[in-house]
Amino acid sequence: MTTLAWRVLRASAPIALAGLSASAVACGGPGTFIWYSQVSPDQLAAPRDLVIHVGDTVSVRVLGHDEMTLKERVRSDGRIAVPLIGEVDAQGKRPAALRGELEGRLKDYIVSPSVMLNVDEVQPMTVVLLGEVGKPGAYTLEPYTGLAQALAMSGGLTEYAQRSRIFVVRTQPSPVRIRFTYEAISRDEGHAASFPLRSGDVVVVE
Repeated sequence: MTTLAWRVLRASAPIALAGLSASAVACGGPGTFIWYSQVSPDQLAAPRDLVIHVGDTVSVRVLGHDEMTLKERVRSDGRIAVPLIGEVDAQGKRPAALRGELEGRLKDYIVSPSVMLNVDEVQPMTVVLLGEVGKPGAYTLEPYTGLAQALAMSGGLTEYAQRSRIFVVRTQPSPVRIRFTYEAISRDEGHAASFPLRSGDVVVVE
């Protein structure tokens, strides 16, 4: 990477760089990665399989128990407060899974509880692009924007980019560093171009 590129990177996203360093350590060091074709299903949730994030607004209704109806934004700790149950972890869960969990826990208080759960508002996601891209920095994107679109929004790769070393660094639901090649992205091999990004992801082009 050129000296100029590093100066731009440091000036535009110092906080993101700190986060990237922490993520790299959590993933087992800067040399550890998996190829995008090896990514587990829980890392590939698509819009039709929505995952709840911090800042999303969730509404819960228990049939026959209107007093338990709530509409709450997922707090920074990833939780919501539910009557009778108390604090419940919502972040990173699919709505159907969270609904099933609530029904299971409510059985201690209600006979055959039936829960309706909706995600009413989805927060725009923030993704940071670093390294050899035209415009490094933090970008606010629509949920599940694909990798190719994010790279295009950042100005694409520079002439110094190593086209076989493009990484998505992710911390949720578990730390992982996912490697792509520009050829795979440009040809959408194995759906590399449409790989769904998540809020908090850091895309690094070396």
